[in-house]
Order: sequence, then structure tokens, then C-alpha cells
Amino acid sequence: MNTPTRRILIAEDEANIRSMVVLNLAATGADIVQATNGVEAWETYLAEDGEFDLALLDIMMPEMDGLELAQRIRAQNPHIGIIFLSAKSQEGDKVQGLLSGADDYITKPFSPSELLARVESVLRRVNMPAPSAKPQPSVLQSGEFHLDMRGRWLKRSGVRVELTNIELSLMELFMQNPGKELTRAEIFAQVWGDASTADAKIVDVNVRRLRMKVEDDPSNPQRIATVWGQGYRWVNA
Repeated sequence: MNTPTRRILIAEDEANIRSMVVLNLAATGADIVQATNGVEAWETYLAEDGEFDLALLDIMMPEMDGLELAQRIRAQNPHIGIIFLSAKSQEGDKVQGLLSGADDYITKPFSPSELLARVESVLRRVNMPAPSAKPQPSVLQSGEFHLDMRGRWLKRSGVRVELTNIELSLMELFMQNPGKELTRAEIFAQVWGDASTADAKIVDVNVRRLRMKVEDDPSNPQRIATVWGQGYRWVNA
């Protein structure tokens, strides 16, 4: 069976960086579509009916910055992968980027090997196999939560909760390990898949986003408990 070609939208106004990214990703067989600013990228996304597996976005772009672009894309498609490529390396910048809807955040300068590893990790989540015509039961349950790992959906008390692929993978990890203290490094390795580039802040912000969708009071979480200085633990009802 042939592997489907992955379609990647790249929005980067620096020509040398854009060329490096395109060169390395094209070598993997991906179908690359380029844009030089945020408005061009958004218009391209709409013209292509959003048929992309992944968007690589610079933050500081003319006409429309990457943060607004990510929010627009995420509102259209909760399952597309989004990665920021940014020279803004402060913790607050990373938090803002991830809260805008990105799955990952790579700080410039970065190596081709780091880029490819992080892209492949996010694409693995985007391209999880869809359910077959006669899917076998594969559902995790914890209290009012039901997670179908084949269909890739979460319901709470029968109501579907819209999650990104990364958020679904976090829920799967938590619900498969009830009561277990999971370190940030363990979570990063399991969800993002590359322990060598583990980033605690990426884990923290994605957990924060997930709490906003599954907790009654995200500031006082009852299901995704913080293990201070270590990571997180899923609390069964």
C-alpha cells in the first residue's frame, strides 16, 4: 500500500529559511505549498479547501502574523497539525503561540534534523488511521469520559468534545495510565515522539489547553492533577 503524500503549507517571509525548510521537507516526498506572508498563506489555505496535513508558520510576518493565521486555520480544522517556526524564544512568546492553537513551537535557528523529527512527530498524530468499515471496540472509559482510540474522538457525558490530535493523544496517554505520575519528559516522548528535543513548556501549555476543554474549572483541575516539580496525573472518577 502506498503511503499518502503529506501536504504541507509553509508560511515564512525569510526566503533563505523558507528555502531550507522546503528543500528538507520535499526530500521526504511531501507536497509543499509556499507562502511569503500571512495573508497569502490564508488565501492559499482557503483556495485549497484546507486540504493540508500540516502548517508550518512563522510568527512575525507582514500583513497577517502567524498567531492570527494559526487561530483562523485552527477554527477551520481542529485536526490539522500546526507548528510555529520563530525567532521569538522567550517563554511568554512560546506560551502565546501554543495557546493560539499550535501543536509545537520550534525556535530559530534550528537544524534540519530537529525540523524533520518534530514535523514527523506531529504528522504521525494527524495521520492516525481512520476507523475501518467494521471497527473493533477500542474505547477507554473514565467516569463521564469515553475516548474512542480508533475513531479519534472524545465524549463527555455523551457530548463530543472537540480536540486537536495532540490533545487527543494526551487524553489517550492519561486515560491509559490512571493514577500514574507522568513526568513532562515521559509525556513529551510519548506524544511528540522525540525525547531528545523534550520541551516542558510545550507539554505544560498543551495540558493547559486540554484542561480548558475537559475540566469544569481549569484553574482548579479535578481530573488532570499537577504533580509539582514532575508532571501530571490522571484522576479517575
